[in-house]
Amino acid sequence: MSAGAAARAEAARVLVAVLDRGRSLRAALARALPRLADARDRALVEAIVFEVLRRRLTYQALRAALLERALPGRVREVAALLLAGLAQLEGLGMPEYAVVDATAEAARQLRQPHLVGLVNAVLRRFVREHDRLCAAAAAGVAGQCEHPDWLRRIIEQDWGGQAGAVLAANNVPAPQWLRVNLRRQTAGQCIQALAQAGVPARPSPHCESAIALYRRSAPGALPGFADGGFSVQDLAAQFMPRLLACAPGDRVLDACAAPGGKTAHLLEHEPAPAEVLALDIDPVRLRRVAETLARLQLRATLREADAGTPGQWWDGVPLQRIVLDAPCSGTGVIRRQPDIKWHRRESDLPVLEAAQARLLEALWPLLAPGGRLVYATCSVLKAENERQIDAFLLRHRDALALAFELPLGRRSGAGWQILPGEGEADGFFYAVLERRTGRGRTGGVHAGHHA
Repeated sequence: MSAGAAARAEAARVLVAVLDRGRSLRAALARALPRLADARDRALVEAIVFEVLRRRLTYQALRAALLERALPGRVREVAALLLAGLAQLEGLGMPEYAVVDATAEAARQLRQPHLVGLVNAVLRRFVREHDRLCAAAAAGVAGQCEHPDWLRRIIEQDWGGQAGAVLAANNVPAPQWLRVNLRRQTAGQCIQALAQAGVPARPSPHCESAIALYRRSAPGALPGFADGGFSVQDLAAQFMPRLLACAPGDRVLDACAAPGGKTAHLLEHEPAPAEVLALDIDPVRLRRVAETLARLQLRATLREADAGTPGQWWDGVPLQRIVLDAPCSGTGVIRRQPDIKWHRRESDLPVLEAAQARLLEALWPLLAPGGRLVYATCSVLKAENERQIDAFLLRHRDALALAFELPLGRRSGAGWQILPGEGEADGFFYAVLERRTGRGRTGGVHAGHHA
């Protein structure tokens, strides 16, 4: 058995789970990786799978050109194995000697020994005819930009001349961002400690708590993680506390709290709120919030509940601050979760938009006069972001959208949009809504001060 055949076989199984069976990439990897003892094999599986999902259309076009006819469904794992082989040779730039034999032998691990020769022949032909095949494949999928047509169309409609940059950024690996616990250390001190452990990192010029690793690492293996020195969180999400602007004594609701990064950051930030209630409808995900807070030695009230039905959990005492990181399409984090491109459907959008509106309507009456609600999504679609907020403001005369600026992104309706790749951050949208008293002007007014 060639070295690495088991890793290639696992990559093929993950691809079938994600592309054919609709399983999330995270879930498929969580099942597959523990079967590999060698960390290098686990890293290879991840690299292969992410590369295939980022450039699925190209690798499928190459596979089709190399096969006289499509493989039958009963050998779909070998069909996925061919995508894995092409991704190693092309996108990952691995040499032929390191790829072909091991990938072909993986067919044997997939219980298809009669197809070992086919895999070998296809990959060797790709190496021989590389330039011609790649040129033809690129011409065939160029207009789609490695996105499904419906998603590419909406991004182009929403972002015009910026759409090309958004689509391109979605196909580039994201850096691993950490949020430094500024109550315990500065970003510089954290970078120095990581460097001493052989893990180089760099600060962000846009956020004092954010640092990026030069190479990906398992967080639990990094010095300082276990005792709460830092957490994993993208740069774009780290602007939340400054927008919420808590004051001492504030009661804060984190309406959709899992996996706990927002709740923890609010409690780490100065000034910290007096009380944070963190809700999540999923008990498994809520346990992750509890684990996060325990590691950071922070306290919040956790409750398994649907934020959209306050009668089941609200004590009737008004809240000064609400964070609504709403369920969304996830189109701002495709570079980090490339399976989103292939799992999301256009028909999902009205359902998500309705859920966002339901949560806004349910939570707004809980806000004290003068209180502030920060609405956020990791989406780049205007229907979930600026149009969602514009519609809310038209329905609520007591809602005022506060004007603010962030060091990344641009104004988008009554809110602010960061696009994927800007400052190396994920795509993220924020709007800051203040509840006024009495009869005011129709919503959509921008306050003159900065959050």
